[in-house]
Amino acid sequence: MSEPETSQSTALRHAFGNVLSFFILLLIGVLAFSIRLFSVIKYESVIHEFDPYFNYRVTQFLIKNGVYDFWNWFDDRTWYPLGRVIGGTVYPGLTLTAGALWRIFHSLNIPLSVETVCVFTAPIFSAFASWAAYLLTKEVKGTGAGLTAAVLLSMVPSYISRSVAGSYDNEAVAIFALIFTFYLYIKTLNTGSLFYATLNAIAYFYMVCSWGGYTFIINLIPMHVLLCIVTGRYSPRLYIAYAPLVVLGTLLASLVPVVGFNAVMTSEHFASFLVFIIIHVVALVYYIKGILTPQMFKVAVTLVVSVGLIVCCAALAVLIALVASSPTKGWSGRSLSLLDPTYASKYIPIIASVSEHQPPTWPSYFMDINVLAFLVPAGIIACFMPLSDASTFAVLYIVTSVYFSGVMVRLMLVLAPAACIMSGIALSEAFDVFTRSIKFQLLGATQSPQVNKAGDTNSVAKNDVVKTEISEDSLKERPSRKNKKKEKENIEKASSVSRIEKASLVSRIEKRLLVLPLEASVVAILLLVLLGAFYVVHCVWAAAEAYSAPSIVLTTRSNNGLHVFDDFREAYAWLSHNTEVDDKVASWWDYGYQTTAMANRTVIVDNNTWNNTHIATVGTAMSSPEKAAWEIFNSLDVKYVLVVFGGFVGYPSDDINKFLWMVRIGGGVFPHIKEPDYLRDGQYRIDSQATPTMLNSLMYKLSYYRFVETDGRGFDRVRNTEIGKKHFKLTHFEEVFTTHHWMVRLYKLKPPRNRIRGKTKKSKSVSGSIINQLCHAVHVYYCETCSVTLT
Repeated sequence: MSEPETSQSTALRHAFGNVLSFFILLLIGVLAFSIRLFSVIKYESVIHEFDPYFNYRVTQFLIKNGVYDFWNWFDDRTWYPLGRVIGGTVYPGLTLTAGALWRIFHSLNIPLSVETVCVFTAPIFSAFASWAAYLLTKEVKGTGAGLTAAVLLSMVPSYISRSVAGSYDNEAVAIFALIFTFYLYIKTLNTGSLFYATLNAIAYFYMVCSWGGYTFIINLIPMHVLLCIVTGRYSPRLYIAYAPLVVLGTLLASLVPVVGFNAVMTSEHFASFLVFIIIHVVALVYYIKGILTPQMFKVAVTLVVSVGLIVCCAALAVLIALVASSPTKGWSGRSLSLLDPTYASKYIPIIASVSEHQPPTWPSYFMDINVLAFLVPAGIIACFMPLSDASTFAVLYIVTSVYFSGVMVRLMLVLAPAACIMSGIALSEAFDVFTRSIKFQLLGATQSPQVNKAGDTNSVAKNDVVKTEISEDSLKERPSRKNKKKEKENIEKASSVSRIEKASLVSRIEKRLLVLPLEASVVAILLLVLLGAFYVVHCVWAAAEAYSAPSIVLTTRSNNGLHVFDDFREAYAWLSHNTEVDDKVASWWDYGYQTTAMANRTVIVDNNTWNNTHIATVGTAMSSPEKAAWEIFNSLDVKYVLVVFGGFVGYPSDDINKFLWMVRIGGGVFPHIKEPDYLRDGQYRIDSQATPTMLNSLMYKLSYYRFVETDGRGFDRVRNTEIGKKHFKLTHFEEVFTTHHWMVRLYKLKPPRNRIRGKTKKSKSVSGSIINQLCHAVHVYYCETCSVTLT
């Protein structure tokens, strides 16, 4: 076959491969989108969880009022009486993205509601994330590994848990931004293109807008750059990939109001600046080395190193001064919890109280990434054969993400893309070896002579070229003994070169043909196919059963069929239709976002948890006796109290199970609340052995009021015991609504009793002093004489 025909067939094969890859990627995108629709198919198109309701409410405001009003929005329906500046305290990436999608659909005459766009934003971006994983893995190990990683990420349960239809949270778009930023960094590192470096900074800016996890990027990339410098892999491409990201990315990040000057003032960003200084020192050394003689270079290096050390010491001194001036050493509470897993439980119980901030268990790894946990080590090994800048970044990514996922279960989401990338590399390399083995075993016998002939032909051609060169050189020289001797040496040298080339060709062929037996290869491929089938079945089950149920609508199966518990929406609808618009509702912070979004009522605290004192006030009220709690809530102008109770139907995530966190958070601010007062011999009990402090607390009374009427003995199906105090009355609260399954209970504060003349002056009570402390902490002043709240 002639050379043009060979090149033409190669180009045709390459074009066919590109088209096939394109259609495979389309199918992967469809798979990623459709596997996340079980929640809509099985239930309905509804927003899930708690935080997504706030994001949905903010998106409604953005679309209705525009971007400028969104930046300046002061929300007076949250954190009463303090309020909240929404534009300066929220990551706007998700909201702006959904708003842009809504406007695009309406410009195309597709009249989708805001809620529908919010419900389907996460599935759409899961397809984008799968394509970004393909691009990233392709830069590391090729197209085959990229396609495998993309299909694995499209249905990995860990990512599905935060991107099902209705999961309208920041992670819905942030994982795509994370992977795409890493891809552009590796692309810049491989090409040295300033265009890709600029795109990388813009992608990083979108990540900063979307999620607070952007600090993972701005620390992982400097770690990789430093690793490349230390291992002698510095190149101009590395400088182009890193320097514009730090400069342009930091400038863009500071434009996000919720970040602002934190982009240059907090310890999470200092590593990037330190490595920025180091890479400039290294670049200067390499530049000087290229223009100076070796002697002058030694003198220059001494000077540069001295000046560099002085600059680094000065920068470190400034950083140390900035860090030392902060009580948390410049780190946020969540960052310190990642570096020290025990920090939150010791000093910040509000962070430790969140379930997704707890360390994961070993079964959760098998649940969330399944068989990928066993393929990751093989992928790490494959990245070292051969080792490149891109593969070292992939290894560093998986190592750091494994550590952080072990500290906080929420960060399993960051581990999922890294595990899919490594598993894609491992599976691609394994299939390459096994299919090549089968191909050689079936066709190798007929092709091996041709290979040898081709090798012999090439070597003969090379020998002919060498001989003609030798003959031409010999003709130019005069015939003499020396020339004859030189000619003989050249011939021997040429023959030795040909032997070496032939030996290397044979070794190369043997290396290519170093394959497994046919039976072993077939069995291995079948095992990998079975492993993939098991992974697919597990992912579909997780998407359909484990992660599709919205938390606001609960279901359970029994012999009588499927039972639906819609108590949350029932309670919020009652609040919306039976209370005044300006009424204030007190509850634990978990339910603040839903109450504001679905009932449209003002709340005292919500899921933003920005004010620990305010949350401690509510925790103290729930932990106090009824009268003291009434005085606290009355001072905050509260009209209704919402309590979630699961003892009747067996719902474990109720307020009784969260009560100790209320005690701990309240006791962290107000010392008269002590956790041992609620424990009997170190055990948390609600039965007859419970402490008097526990039995008289407001949370106990609001949860178990009239509960004995349900079965005659007051058996709690969550705690599997009979309650200790069964028959009691409320004096300062009245029950106004209890949902069908007793899951949500609403109480109204009774108005204060009329004062009797001559008995108005009383000694300062303990509850009154508590009120004064609480009101002073939240900047509300309580007048004991006339019981008036002044702000």
